Amino acid sequence: MKLIKRNIYLFLGSALLNLTVSAQQKPLAKIQISNSSSLVRENEIAEVKFSALASKVKQSPFRIIETGSKREIPYQLEYRGSDKPVNLLIAVKNLQPKQVLQLEIVDGDPAKPTAKTFARYVPERKDDFAWENDIVAYRMYGKALETASDNATGTDIWSKRTDQLILDAWYKKNDYHTDHGEGMDYYQVGITLGAGDIAPYYNDSIILSKNYHHFKILDNGPLRSTFQLGYDPWKVGDMEISATKTISLDAGSQLNRIELIYTIKGAGQSDVVAGIVKRPQDSPVLLDEKNGIVGYWEPEVKNKGIMGIGLITNKPKELKIANGHLLSRMTIKNNSPLVYYNGGAWNRAGKITTADEWFDYLRKFKLKIDKPLTVKVR
Repeated sequence: MKLIKRNIYLFLGSALLNLTVSAQQKPLAKIQISNSSSLVRENEIAEVKFSALASKVKQSPFRIIETGSKREIPYQLEYRGSDKPVNLLIAVKNLQPKQVLQLEIVDGDPAKPTAKTFARYVPERKDDFAWENDIVAYRMYGKALETASDNATGTDIWSKRTDQLILDAWYKKNDYHTDHGEGMDYYQVGITLGAGDIAPYYNDSIILSKNYHHFKILDNGPLRSTFQLGYDPWKVGDMEISATKTISLDAGSQLNRIELIYTIKGAGQSDVVAGIVKRPQDSPVLLDEKNGIVGYWEPEVKNKGIMGIGLITNKPKELKIANGHLLSRMTIKNNSPLVYYNGGAWNRAGKITTADEWFDYLRKFKLKIDKPLTVKVR
């Protein structure tokens, strides 16, 4: 009995010593995340160049903990398709206006984070490329669909009401047009821009490309998924244009970030329109030209609900309703990136249930773009 007690005391003493050492562990680096805006920042990703940490973080793996509470913070190393980290992505759960979050990087194996984003090529469904996060899912259509009777061209959005990743399961069941409790795909795209795709605008017409023919996954979660889609050359007046879209989706975000590059033969630039297909029935629309925001609260579809679709564009030439779409017209220069945001929300998911709430989300998202979380390394 005495031996057993002695072993218990030794074990407890050793555990306490380990906890004390861990608590007193010298940080490899300190990180300060500041919210300079007037908005509460919830479920957002803070980003810092990994080069700012490289001289301090010489060992991998490492943990990120909150100073004081020692609560572990999920993170992701973003590679952008390279073999070395480019950015450190840090999950910020809640940061009040003007609040500062103090973090430390310490040696040790991090807890395995829950994957909240995912992207993949779907050869079993006519070359779809699909991606999702914990609140919404999207897809673009591939080459194999071009010859099908149900060909479609724009951005498709799937209505989710679960925080679980569902792409693989939905494709496997092949019954995603029916809601079995997690959501469904009921959004109608057809030969349009769908939920925020982009195309050249020539002689007041939208000149659609064929579907994407090439893809490359640059990063795939757990906090951000990024991939590229390539489009073969197509004729636009006297121009020949090929396109690359780099699309990123963060955990917790309703909107994608899209970076578009056009290679233009025959001109130095082209007009383009990012657009949302408009339904025949009347429904609420937001055209905020000053802030480049296009918002649409679709008509309700019986037994399926309502989709809100949105665009955020930088300094558009004009916002208008034309060509069966809500459009934001911009100019893109040859081989120069153009960045905009698109996405949507479903009222039955419960987070955003009215047009006013959707338009407010878009306005706040624009403010967050203008005032990103500030990250400093010490």
